Amino acid sequence: MTTPVCTSASDAATSARQTFPHATYPSFTSYVRARQPVLLRTARSLTANPSDAEDLLQTALTKTYVAWERIEDHRALDGYVRRALLNTRTSQWRKRKVDEFACDELPEPEPVPGHDDDPAERQALHDAMWRAIMRLPARQRAMVVLRYYEDLSEVQTAEVLGVSVGTVKSAVSRALGKLREDPELGLVR
Repeated sequence: MTTPVCTSASDAATSARQTFPHATYPSFTSYVRARQPVLLRTARSLTANPSDAEDLLQTALTKTYVAWERIEDHRALDGYVRRALLNTRTSQWRKRKVDEFACDELPEPEPVPGHDDDPAERQALHDAMWRAIMRLPARQRAMVVLRYYEDLSEVQTAEVLGVSVGTVKSAVSRALGKLREDPELGLVR
């Protein structure tokens, strides 16, 4: 879930630049260049999305830039920025929209007519399907198994069997027609 970047920090940075238009901090620039990869790894450990981590780091660095003159010990900058990362991420987490709601009863899916969830019925259908497939001619049976049980594409099936794609399409179509007309499978429908 992507959350918006903290606007108060960017607004504060804008106002700081307007208040002190010539106040640039070369030490801040060199700090960011030197420590950005390490700080980005920290931000990535706080978020699941790399883009969100970059946004999070940018926001934390903006907050650090605004407070640059107030930071007395520049040897502890990593700790300051990490705390800004953590606080910003916590704020984003608290503001996130929750799409789940508590309810008294869990909604159950509506049963599909004709499809019982009985394991014995599923096994009977499975067995009936395999018996119907075994009654197909060998070539059609091979194509149906490769297409639908092995999940190969028409091109892959054609390559495995050494036939054209059109042959696979027509043979599978005829095989599916025979399976639809199979009397044993007709009882299941």
